[in-house]
Amino acid sequence: MIKSKGWNWEIVKEDENCIWKNPSIESYYLLNRWASQNKKDLLDLGCGIGRHAIMFGKNGFNVSCFDISEDGINKTRKWAESEGLKFNYMVGDMLELPYNNDSFDSVLCVNVISHTDTEGMKKVVNELYRIMKKDAECYLTLGSKDTWGFKQTDWPLVDPNTRLRMEEGPEYKTPHFYADYDLIMDLFKDFKIVNIRQVVDYYERDNKVFDSYHYHVIIKKI
Repeated sequence: MIKSKGWNWEIVKEDENCIWKNPSIESYYLLNRWASQNKKDLLDLGCGIGRHAIMFGKNGFNVSCFDISEDGINKTRKWAESEGLKFNYMVGDMLELPYNNDSFDSVLCVNVISHTDTEGMKKVVNELYRIMKKDAECYLTLGSKDTWGFKQTDWPLVDPNTRLRMEEGPEYKTPHFYADYDLIMDLFKDFKIVNIRQVVDYYERDNKVFDSYHYHVIIKKI
């Protein structure tokens, strides 16, 4: 199993154009969904620099922030304190989450748990099941095998589902696990799968258009 590696948040420029300080589109739906279900104990798994923790904290959730990056946690803490919010903070590896069984009724992990290999992914799934309460929901994203990154043959193949990202930037040499529908169904067989969507995002860089495919999945512990 490959060693876990997180983002290098120290080189991410934080200004008005920083997308990592703005909540994802899906998080607004989840905020309303989980509030209507009276879910209040949220784990922001892979919190980054705090974009989702701040949003949920401002709306009455009890937020626990977890990330492998101490720099990310420190930036989240600084932002939260400026907003008058108090969170629980932990630095660690998602392969061994430092929480008791049945701790959370909602878990958010956007562009996070795929930063491992296949064996690591199985451990993460087991950890999610352990720390989630009965009827808890988790929203997660996974890179799709349809996306351009999985097709980069010059990126080292760690196992049949995983490549090391070799672009210069905050994800340099970070493992990326890629899935397909059947693999998702197998990984989360112990959960109720509420919803699976494959979403494609388009973006332009260096006068080229790239398409990025991700699976968006809601799972429930039953």
